[in-house]
Amino acid sequence: MQRSPLDVEKLRRSLTESLELSYFSHIEVVESTGSTNADLIARAGDPNTDHAVLLAEAQEQGRGRHARTWVSPPRTQIAMSLLVRLPGITPDSLGWLPLLTGVAVVDALRATAAVPANLKWPNDVLIDGRKVAGILAEFAAGGPVPTVVVGTGVNVGLTEAELPVPHATSLVLAGAREIDRTELVLSMLTEFARRMTAWQAAGWDTADLAAAYRERCATLGAQVRAELPGGKTLIGIATDIDDAGRLLIGDQAVAAGDVTHLRANY
Repeated sequence: MQRSPLDVEKLRRSLTESLELSYFSHIEVVESTGSTNADLIARAGDPNTDHAVLLAEAQEQGRGRHARTWVSPPRTQIAMSLLVRLPGITPDSLGWLPLLTGVAVVDALRATAAVPANLKWPNDVLIDGRKVAGILAEFAAGGPVPTVVVGTGVNVGLTEAELPVPHATSLVLAGAREIDRTELVLSMLTEFARRMTAWQAAGWDTADLAAAYRERCATLGAQVRAELPGGKTLIGIATDIDDAGRLLIGDQAVAAGDVTHLRANY
């Protein structure tokens, strides 16, 4: 099956032609790498990497939460990482960066691909209960200006036989209006830049961001099972997202763990 490459020149031109995309310093596309997140983390000591974007046509050691790995056929996914420095952010607000990225991805997929995307806490993007994208944020450097790399993997052209797990999907399988990966990348970057610019302008206050996340989160109101660190399990109704971005199940805050929507397709 012939699959088109990303349009590198169009991506780079967008940084000067779009006001929103001028947020990013540069965009690099590589044919193959182990992990785009790992590559940008390795460059975090270079101040010129601030607001950098790295994309790979193929990712051989893609990483998700809990050190899960996956490999997909070349040019079937968007494998993208962004490096951002966050001056003045409080430690309690840092956990909102992957959630903000989830909001940006959902908005981009709704607007550009015309699919009914929503969020599964904390950082999965679903279409009709099946996972189409995942997000992983990792500290690249501490100090007075925290540096974070946030990676996003979106299934675009995968066929049913190529899906990594049965509960996954792709934009092709979901009947997306737009499956050109270059257009989708530009839409995702635009939404991310808008959200980040507004968040920083608000002094990293999370009120507006939290409201946007709640509106797009399919986990809220659902009966869920959370597999917690240490082998514990918690079952209950997901009631809210707290100020630190944690999921409330009943009145108990969950900061990390696998959450499954019960009585659902996922």
